[in-house]
Amino acid sequence: MRLLKTLALLAPLSVLAAQPLCAEVTLGASGAEGQPLRRQEWRVPSPDTDIAARALLFRPAGAGPFRLAVIAHASTQNVLRRAQMPQPEYRALAAFLVARGFAVLVPERLGHGATGGYYVEDQGGCDEADYARAGRATAEEISLALEYLRKQDFIRADAAVVIGHSAGGWGALALANSDPKTIATIIAFAPGRGGHANDEPNKICAPHTLLAAAAEFGKAARIPVTSLVAANDSYFAPAFSKALADAFRSGGGKDDFRALPAVGSEGHWLIETESGVRAAGSEIDRALKPVAAKKP
Repeated sequence: MRLLKTLALLAPLSVLAAQPLCAEVTLGASGAEGQPLRRQEWRVPSPDTDIAARALLFRPAGAGPFRLAVIAHASTQNVLRRAQMPQPEYRALAAFLVARGFAVLVPERLGHGATGGYYVEDQGGCDEADYARAGRATAEEISLALEYLRKQDFIRADAAVVIGHSAGGWGALALANSDPKTIATIIAFAPGRGGHANDEPNKICAPHTLLAAAAEFGKAARIPVTSLVAANDSYFAPAFSKALADAFRSGGGKDDFRALPAVGSEGHWLIETESGVRAAGSEIDRALKPVAAKKP
């Protein structure tokens, strides 16, 4: 009987001992530099302190310090599609920026691809979509990655650029309330959430809620934004994208909206292609011009 009591006391301890302890999260470079553009895998902070977000870093030759550009990728509400997403690279856009002296970080956010974890930027269902909360969650993830890279000795601590695509662009709009000394400008390609509602082109989930959230972001905005959208974007058509920029401006934000020509079969993905980057090149350069004028 005494033996049984002893075993009963030891059983819970054995279960605890069998559970693996949380591995320490390691941040920073996680591989050697490669080609093209000194491509290197990195790990950067995420809102989940137990998970390091995967990221790719591209940079010019030399020791720097370089201006930093952070590219925030698109997203989807579909769990399976998020899990299967490859590591975002935006290689053509990265090459464009590296040629202009930027180090380029492309972090993968929680709930996507190999980074995994909880999808903190979930907007909820269509009828009760909380676009403001989702945008702020995305903005926090962008900010964590940016702040970590700013501490590296080869990165300038000022005059960073944030370039967002779709949901990443929506998060970039929410980030416009940051310190202008840290982030000089924001470029948003087809910013928004809820496009292709129920997988239907040119249908947006709760568009009025999205417009109201854009006006809310504009109230606190301190950083100038350039919004760019292709003529054949079926997620956020130019007319709606202009309305979104107008809503952001109505709150007090600065948004220089520009429509781009049609690119490929679906303009929403233009920034992921070489032809799309070429089509947007002059507008990107125009948006970057004030950044180039900022001396260290």
